[in-house]
Amino acid sequence: MSRQIIQVPADAKLFGGHQVFEQYGYAPAVRAGGLLFISGQIALRPDGSCPEDIKEQTDIVFQRTFEILRWVGLTKDDLVEIYSYHVDMPNNFAQFIEVKNKHLTSNFPAWTALGIEVLGLPELKIELRSVAAFRD
Repeated sequence: MSRQIIQVPADAKLFGGHQVFEQYGYAPAVRAGGLLFISGQIALRPDGSCPEDIKEQTDIVFQRTFEILRWVGLTKDDLVEIYSYHVDMPNNFAQFIEVKNKHLTSNFPAWTALGIEVLGLPELKIELRSVAAFRD
């Protein structure tokens, strides 16, 4: 099976100059076996800052995920599975769902939601990892 590492294009404004992928040594996404595996997206603005509000964080993780899909000619309808990781799930989950339901309105992917204690940065409340399928 061949695999292709998907890199952040130079003109990817949503990702700004923040080079988290290179800094921590991982790919934004990898294409393998007809699937696109998207690394966990976190709520970083283009300037590298992180909003405090869970709704804004959720919006950013979906925007970043959809942008990676766009780089390879896919859309949110090509998502087959998402994993959401939630810090303080009892207090943040309802707001996450509200924003998620604005972004995913049909052709729903499989979904696993996990409550966790902490993410890579203390201000992060949500991370979204995804898998999409290329069309035959």
